[in-house]
Amino acid sequence: MAQDEHQMLELLKFELKFVEDGGYGRSPRTPWRPPYIFEDSPSCPNLGDPARTHPCSECRLIEFVPRELRGESWPCRFIPLDEEGKTIDYFYRCGTQIELEEALAGWLRGQIAKIHQRLANSTDPLLERRVEFSKLAET
Repeated sequence: MAQDEHQMLELLKFELKFVEDGGYGRSPRTPWRPPYIFEDSPSCPNLGDPARTHPCSECRLIEFVPRELRGESWPCRFIPLDEEGKTIDYFYRCGTQIELEEALAGWLRGQIAKIHQRLANSTDPLLERRVEFSKLAET
């Protein structure tokens, strides 16, 4: 479980850095359209694959999609980004790219903080032993 949490944490940190570094700016590959959040990210299993050979269920972000919406063509568009339930799809239809990226960055920061908290509260016997050995090695 902790390994899954660590993998998710790394994915979310990567996505946050991608957003903050302007990764969702206009693409030279597709300059005629705005970039799609998550779909145009290097973490998408179908990035650059128009045939979409990987089902979205293989994507780690699927766990943030409400169960009833996981069968959508692009389920990552239905991840709720705020307390009001505004999704990526909502911002595509009713918001601006800047509003979307701000909401996305806030959501990513919140999820990262939640995972950090869960990891801090979890008791991993192997981790405790490594800490003990580290302390012994320092003396």
